Amino acid sequence: MRLTAPELMTKAEKPTGHPFVRLLNYATAYKRRVALATVYSVLGKIFDIMPPVLIGMAVDIVVLREASLLGRLGVSDLSAQLLILGGLTLLIWILESAFEYIQRVYWRNLAQSMQHDLRAEAYNHVQHLEMAYFEDQSTGGLMSVLNDDINQLERFLDIGASDVVQILTTVIVIGGIFVVIAPSVAWMAAVPVPIIIWGSLRFQKLLAPLYSAVREQVSMINHQLANSLSGIATIKSFTAEAYEAQRLRAESGEYLERNRRAIRLSSAFTPLIRMAIVSGFIAITVAGGQLTLDGALDIGAYSVLIFMTQRLLWPLTKLGETFDQYQRAMASTIRILDLLSIKSSIVDGPYRLKKRDVRGHMWLDAVDFAYSDGREVISGLTFEVPAGDTVAIVGATGAGKSTVIKLLLRYYDVTSGRVLLDGYDLRELKQEDIRNAIGLVSQDVFLFHGSVRENITYGSQDVSEQLVIEAAKIAEAHEFIMELPQGYDTIVGERGQKLSGGQRQRLSIARAVLKDPPILILDEATSSVDNETEAAIQRSLERIVIGRTTIVIAHRLSTVRNADMIYVLQHGALLESGHHDDLVLHDGLYASLWRVQTGELIDLHHH
Repeated sequence: MRLTAPELMTKAEKPTGHPFVRLLNYATAYKRRVALATVYSVLGKIFDIMPPVLIGMAVDIVVLREASLLGRLGVSDLSAQLLILGGLTLLIWILESAFEYIQRVYWRNLAQSMQHDLRAEAYNHVQHLEMAYFEDQSTGGLMSVLNDDINQLERFLDIGASDVVQILTTVIVIGGIFVVIAPSVAWMAAVPVPIIIWGSLRFQKLLAPLYSAVREQVSMINHQLANSLSGIATIKSFTAEAYEAQRLRAESGEYLERNRRAIRLSSAFTPLIRMAIVSGFIAITVAGGQLTLDGALDIGAYSVLIFMTQRLLWPLTKLGETFDQYQRAMASTIRILDLLSIKSSIVDGPYRLKKRDVRGHMWLDAVDFAYSDGREVISGLTFEVPAGDTVAIVGATGAGKSTVIKLLLRYYDVTSGRVLLDGYDLRELKQEDIRNAIGLVSQDVFLFHGSVRENITYGSQDVSEQLVIEAAKIAEAHEFIMELPQGYDTIVGERGQKLSGGQRQRLSIARAVLKDPPILILDEATSSVDNETEAAIQRSLERIVIGRTTIVIAHRLSTVRNADMIYVLQHGALLESGHHDDLVLHDGLYASLWRVQTGELIDLHHH
């Protein structure tokens, strides 16, 4: 079963706490900006609430004339009262518009900044996780967290966060106005509020698992798409287009169904809230009207009450939409923060070892290694790679050759024993220093979508054109590059699909030449090419192994017969070691492999 990002962690490792609290803890760097945006939202809402007060004042002037509020403040002329009211109205509308603009700009920029920082941090964090993590992951699942989930959070911060602040401001400010104007009926307007809040929280609880399921399904769709698009050649060769389209339709159908469940529930929220609101509105209308008829309440104050009740309760219908956004954002927040809290078990040691100081002496000392599923692939392996020597590791498929490389590059840590570089246990060194010292030319060449030049200079940026061409010539790649439509500027396509296997391999060698590492690992570097290309690659390798420690993993023994030392592995253990001639005479596993292969023997490698 394929694991998605949050499932990979055990129960014990999984962070706890409410996602909103975790998000606030994460966002401490934004505290000042969040506070400012909140202040602008509050001020914008206060000025937005003012028009009903102005209507009440207008009614006051017309009905009570000199006894109106402005009259009691000393403005006896009615026309002057109306002009002052007009001026106040203009000022309040200008301030409301200004703060509305400022708070929107502030919240949106805050949302964009957090989205940018969170994505950059999450991607950087993922890059530094150990290789074992990626072997349990789907690319599509990670893509959905790094892209879709972060976008979902940004959408909430963009609009929803400000809505929450404004709804709270509305309830507090209007509640205060009610208490001042008509304390005897103020409680009636407030009666629906607890019901609405309780309903919102109840709905939130019911919606949380539904939105979590929706986010998980997004991962599945992304996984499906990433898989299919990267394997398009295989799909076409097996004419499996209809099958793949059906698989995607099934995943998309599941996404549709999960969303429908969430929509059915979230859509019921607003109509139910409206019924609670209307009860408060009726209560204020009837009870406030009776007080006004009895002369206990001014007509102006009654007008303010009626309009304010609508202003208080109506925005609460938006709570449904806001909670909907909030719940979707929290489902995404959990996935993002869970990903950020995964710790890599491969941690840097305290010591630095600069590339120029590396002699290149490597040693495996009684190494055992098992994968996390318990499969033991290396047991009691001890061998030495003297500085400057060429050492070959051979053996049948499944002997553990590729695992040895992963241990030398510290993609994994040994289960027991040690791997040493110039006397340092790899666990004592910075991972960056280990990998800077080693150049890997693999049978599985990965080229990035970009130009030939960008692929050769990958990892060795800011090098001169002359050095690039020199590296390409050593790798015997310059000639074919010059025949490409745009030479070194030719785009190689995703994974280098526009080039042949041999051309890709030569670019990979040029990349290693440019890196100029003290240690070179050649992992089946000529296994998937024709004889002519193999001859060219062998000539290149002869040039670049001079003066550096070279570890050759080979299936074709003809390529390693002149190695300083050959180690023969079987089931992760050292079976034989020695020079080619000695091993052939010894008549063990190496000799039998040699006899099988002598039909294709070409002596290409010599010192």
